[in-house]
Amino acid sequence: MTGWTAPVSSAQDVTDVDGARRREFAAAWTQALVGTSYVPMTGAEVEEQLEGYTARLADALLGRPQNTEGAREVGSELVSAHFTGAESLARTVECVGERMLPLFGLAESPELRSRVSAVQAAISAGFMQAARKRTLDEQEAIRQAVLDARDSVEQALRTSEARFRAIFSEAALGIGVADPEGRILEANASLRRILGRTPEEMNGLMVHDLMEPEDSDSIWRTHEELVRGEREQYRVEKQFSRPDGSKSWTELIVSLVRGEDGLPLYQVALMEDVTDRKRLQDRLRHQALHDPLTGLPNRALFLERITEALREDSYQDEAPRRVALCYLDLDGFKVINDSLGHHVGDDLLVTVAQRLAATVNDADRMVARMGGDEFVILIEGSQGTQQVIDVADRVLETLSPTIRVGNQELSVSASIGILERPVTGQTASELMRDADVTLYWAKAEGKNQWALFDTERNASEVAQFRLSATMPAALERNEFYVEYQPLVGLGQYRVSGVEALVRWWHPELGRLGPDRFIGLAEETGMIVSLGRWVLREACRQAKAWQDEFGRDAPFMSVNLAVRQSRDPNIVSDVAGILEETGLDPSMLQLELTESAIMSTADEPLEKLRALARMGVRIAIDDFGTGYSNLAYLKHLPVHELKIAGSFMEGLADGGNIDPVDAGIVGTLVDLSHTLGLSVTAEGVETRAQAERMSEIGCETGQGWFFAKPDAPGTIRGLLASPEENARWL
Repeated sequence: MTGWTAPVSSAQDVTDVDGARRREFAAAWTQALVGTSYVPMTGAEVEEQLEGYTARLADALLGRPQNTEGAREVGSELVSAHFTGAESLARTVECVGERMLPLFGLAESPELRSRVSAVQAAISAGFMQAARKRTLDEQEAIRQAVLDARDSVEQALRTSEARFRAIFSEAALGIGVADPEGRILEANASLRRILGRTPEEMNGLMVHDLMEPEDSDSIWRTHEELVRGEREQYRVEKQFSRPDGSKSWTELIVSLVRGEDGLPLYQVALMEDVTDRKRLQDRLRHQALHDPLTGLPNRALFLERITEALREDSYQDEAPRRVALCYLDLDGFKVINDSLGHHVGDDLLVTVAQRLAATVNDADRMVARMGGDEFVILIEGSQGTQQVIDVADRVLETLSPTIRVGNQELSVSASIGILERPVTGQTASELMRDADVTLYWAKAEGKNQWALFDTERNASEVAQFRLSATMPAALERNEFYVEYQPLVGLGQYRVSGVEALVRWWHPELGRLGPDRFIGLAEETGMIVSLGRWVLREACRQAKAWQDEFGRDAPFMSVNLAVRQSRDPNIVSDVAGILEETGLDPSMLQLELTESAIMSTADEPLEKLRALARMGVRIAIDDFGTGYSNLAYLKHLPVHELKIAGSFMEGLADGGNIDPVDAGIVGTLVDLSHTLGLSVTAEGVETRAQAERMSEIGCETGQGWFFAKPDAPGTIRGLLASPEENARWL
C-alpha cells in the first residue's frame, strides 16, 4: 500500500509537467478517438486540442483538494468538438484510466485509483450533460418538425413530407409512431437497431409487447395517462429485451400528437440508446462502492445496505425484525505490515477477504472491508444471538489455517465484536459505534475470540468517559476536596503525621471516592494537574497546623502518581508550592507505590533524589505487594516504608495470629530498620493489630482503628486535645 503526495496542486503547476509526456498522452488519446465520431478537424488539429485538455485533466487528478470541474468541462468540450459517439467517451475514459498515472510516473494506490475514478466520472458527467443537451435540442427539432408537418400539410405537403422522411429515416435517434391503441405504425432504422428487430418483426407489434418484468408500475401508469390525453409527454429511462437475449438501455421520450378536434391521434416515441453509458455508470458505481484491493463492498456500500436494512417500511411481514453485526479486526496485522512489508500485508488481506466471502455467502448477509485490517459482517433478519455466535465461530475457524504469501507461512487470527438487536429505533451510526466498542472489548481480553455487546458494561464505560471528560471543569469549579487520615505513633498513640486523600463532590453523583476517578485521571494525564492541586491544598493545611501547633504539628504525606513522578516539572512544582505556602520541606512526605518506584527509569529516580536533597521525605506505599529487588532499596532516596494493609489480616485476632503474616511483617520491619527506614503499618483495624505491630517495631500505624479519613477539623481536634488520643490506649 504505497503512500502518495500530489506533485502538483494548481493549473500553473500542471503546465510545468514535461511537455513530451503531455504530447505523448495527447497522441495516444487521439489515436484512441480516431474513427469513433466524425470530426471536421485533421489529426494534427485534434491532437493539438487534446493536448490542451491534458493539463486540465492533470489538474483535476492531482490537485489538493481534488476539484474535478476541469475534467467535467473537458467532457463537455468533447461533445462541442463533435466527439459525440458513445465509443468516443468509452475510449476517453479507458485512456485516462490506463495512461494518466504513468504520465506522471506514479504507482497505483487505492487513493490514486479513487482519484482517477473521480476524474473519469467527471468526464462522463460533463460528456453526458452536453450530449443530453445536444440530444434534447435534436429531439425538440424533430418534434417541431412533426408539428410543422401537421400544421403546414395543406401549404407544402410534399416538401414537409420529404423533410420529415429525411429526418425520420436518417436520425440517429430511434423514432416510432403508434396509434392511440398502441399499435406501432412506423419505426425508423435506428429504432429497429436499438430494439434488435427487423421491419417484418415490427409490423403489427403493440407498445405493450415491449413491456419488461423489471419495468416499474409507474412507467405504464404514466403511459396510460398519455394515451387518455391526460398528459402531453413523459420521459423515462427504460430497458428493452432484444430477440437475441441481449438488453438495451434507452432514454425514452413519448409525446402525444392530437388531431384538429383535440383528441389523441398518435403516440410519437423518441429513443436514445444509452447502453454504453449505462454500463459505464454501473462500472464507475461498482468502483466507487467496492474496495479496490479485496473487491469486497467498501464502507460506503455497507452503510447504504445497513441503512436500507434498518428501514422499517422495507419489511412486509409482521415477524420481529432484527439485525446483527460481526465487527472483526485482525490480530497483530501491524506487525506483519511493518516487519514483512505492505505488499505482504496486502496479499494477506486479499486471502482473508476471500475466506470471509466464502464463509458468509448467503443473500441476507454482506461482508465488507471497512478499511485497514477491519472487516464487518452484516446479517439481516437475524434469528438471535446464537446464530451470530455460530457465524463468528465459523469465521475464527476459517481464519485459523496458515496463509502462504510468497515464501512466508503466516498465522492469522481475529478479534470479533458481536452485536444483535431489533431493528426498531436503531441507526447505522449507533450500531457501528456499539460494534466498535465490542470489538475493543474482544481485543482487550485476548486474541482469537469474540465478545458480545453488554448494555450495562457499555453504560458503565460511558459513565466513566463522562467523568473523565468533566474532570478538568470540575477542578476549575472546586468540586474536589481533601480529607485527612492520621498517622499515629505506636509508642504513645499520638498523631505524628496525616495522609492527604482527595475526594470529588460531583454535582449529580454526590461524593466520589478515589477509586471512581483516580484511574481515569491517570489514563488521561489529568492526574498531573489534579495531583498538583492536592499537593498545594495539603501543604497549605500543613502550614496552618504548623503555625498553630509548632513542633507538635504533624507532617503531611501526599500520594504521588507514577505520571507525576515522571513529569519534567515535578521538582520545580514541589519547590514552588513549598515556597508559596511557606511549609518546611521536612514536613512534607511524598508517597509512591512500590511498583511505581521500583520501575522508575534513571530520570524519574534523579527527580526523587533531587526532592530528597531538598529535605522532602520519600515513602514507599503498599510495600510487600510488588516485585521489589530488596538489595536495590538501599540505593533509593527513601525514608519510610508503609507495609501493605493485606498483611494485617493475619494479625487481627490477638489470640490467633497467623505466623506467616507475622513472620513476613517482622522481616520487613527488620529489613527497613537495617536500611535506616521508619515503618508505617497500613490497614490497622483492631487493637490487637496495633499492639502486635508496636511489638514488632513499627513506628507508626494508620487505619480505621485510629480514624477514618475526615475533614481538617477532625485532625485539629486530635491535635488540640491530646486526651482525645487516650481512647486508643
